[in-house]
This record gives sequence, structure tokens and C-alpha cells, in this order.
Amino acid sequence: MRGELSDRFGILFKGMQMERHAGTTVLTGWVADQAQLVGLIERSQELGLELVSIGPDEQADDGSADPGSS
Repeated sequence: MRGELSDRFGILFKGMQMERHAGTTVLTGWVADQAQLVGLIERSQELGLELVSIGPDEQADDGSADPGSS
């Protein structure tokens, strides 16, 4: 998200960790499915927040987060 969100926004993004870096806020956490992801995107829009990017956490993306992987 563009901007450094205050801690009070944390409750609105339950289950996500917030880190502030030079004018942006990075939310990280496990998203169960597409519906949950869409809900997070819609919540940010309702709050008037500017979404900069969405993507997997490449450091943690070893396939173990995918319940269907073997």
C-alpha cells in the first residue's frame, strides 16, 4: 500500500503482518483462497488506500503453502 499505515489499520487486515518501509506499508500473510484475496483488495479500496502491488512472498514460496502440492 502507498503510505505508512498506522497500527490501528492492523485490525482491519486481521491475520496480516504490517511492515512500514519508506512511504509504503507491506502486508504479508497466508491467504486461503481467491475469495479472501478479493476481500482484502476490496477492503483496501473501501478505505481509499492505493494498492501498489500484489504477489507471492518469494522468500516463502517453496510450494509448501499450496495445499494441493505434493
